[in-house]
Amino acid sequence: MSDKTHPGFSADNAPGLFRRLGAILYDSMLVIGLLIMAIIPVIIVLGSVSGWDSIDTARLRSNPFYIAYLLSVPLLFFVSFWKLAGQTLGMRTWRIRIVDNQGGDISWRSAVVRYFAAALSWGALGLGYLWILVDPEKRAWHDRLSRTRLIMLAKD
Repeated sequence: MSDKTHPGFSADNAPGLFRRLGAILYDSMLVIGLLIMAIIPVIIVLGSVSGWDSIDTARLRSNPFYIAYLLSVPLLFFVSFWKLAGQTLGMRTWRIRIVDNQGGDISWRSAVVRYFAAALSWGALGLGYLWILVDPEKRAWHDRLSRTRLIMLAKD
């Protein structure tokens, strides 16, 4: 089976909770690295402008532009990978691919909806993810809300 095709949808070719959590853990480490890389230029600029001893981190953390900048990092990471590659690096490692309900590539809109719906799934104490355990198609809340699904890829 190639990355672009799959057999019919069923719970048998949908990843389970632990496989998803493995991909999430992998991607979380990558996003943390990207956030650190995003913080470094800000600190360098502020340190060189105002002096290294006078960087006001409390003020920086409450700056809405800085907060939006940092929040954009995971948003761009996930949405771009889902739309352009059909999988993040963690999903690739765990042989998971995201498709729309018809089995095709997802749209930008679906990727953005999925991102925010996944935040809702986590924000509800992870219930959106635990839903996989009772859903007959192994779909999480954000899968349903974004009209997407995850499929398992065959080993190469």
